[in-house]
Amino acid sequence: MKKTDFVENTGVEVLAEDGCKKRPPKDNPWKNSRLIIGTIILGILIIIAFVGQLFWDKTLVNVGSSPLNLPPVGNEYRDQIGNWAHPLGTDNSGRDILALVLVGLPHSLGIGFVSATIGLTIGIIFGFSAGYLGGRVDDVIRLLSDTTMNIPALLILIIIQSLIPNAGFFAMALLLAVFAWQSPTRVLRAQVLSMKHADYVKLAQLSGSPDQEIMFKEMMPNLMPFLISQLTAGTSYSVLILVGVEVLGLGSQKIPSLGITLNNAINASAILRGMWWWWGIPTIILIVVFMCLLLITVGLDEVSNPRLRDH
Repeated sequence: MKKTDFVENTGVEVLAEDGCKKRPPKDNPWKNSRLIIGTIILGILIIIAFVGQLFWDKTLVNVGSSPLNLPPVGNEYRDQIGNWAHPLGTDNSGRDILALVLVGLPHSLGIGFVSATIGLTIGIIFGFSAGYLGGRVDDVIRLLSDTTMNIPALLILIIIQSLIPNAGFFAMALLLAVFAWQSPTRVLRAQVLSMKHADYVKLAQLSGSPDQEIMFKEMMPNLMPFLISQLTAGTSYSVLILVGVEVLGLGSQKIPSLGITLNNAINASAILRGMWWWWGIPTIILIVVFMCLLLITVGLDEVSNPRLRDH
């Protein structure tokens, strides 16, 4: 066996034939199973949702557009047998479950993503300013984030939604963003505090670069994997809060979503009536989405922090 093969197969440093030390190539941190699996599954769900809307009749989300209480294909419920015209069944108002899922999943994920993006943008501005500038700027931002972080988001959103029952897509995203910037702000502040004394930052300061350029052109690119992980974590948090509000019966009823579908199932006693597909299918999809976002977040954390990677 060649010495070079021994290096590649075992990862042990040995002398090559020319007498020089040869180290094994470092693993690509982006090629970790959690990140790949989470991205692939979530991507498949999103593609199915958008492509499905092109081939499936979206008007089936309307009340009375389909037979009532029809079970999924291969199942029987109260002398009704599921058929391929409604493969995932229907609810007691004649809404097609497949249409509800195809329309509701992008809607819920879209609100969560927009909310997390707004929250992360605010967190970047506040976190970098607090960590790099310090002083009174840091005191004010820390006081603001600590104060708002202790406010129960779900309770406040319930009150707001009761006053604004039909908040639209962007209005709901903005409401959720109010509670989505505190965590990125605190975490980024800590990261910037540890980076501001790096040699490349001091060199940029000596060269006379303005603070904004140092923060957002020199330091921020080094935190891109970490920022993306904060975005996925924020999306998961926003979707969770959104679903919680909608399950309680709040939120706009104009556009179907997974949370509204679950609320309708609860109000119609779908569990007691044995209509498992009405509440079970949206619940399974939400569980898969949250698991994918968690896997992506953990995978990106491993990319940004070598100490978290498997050895």
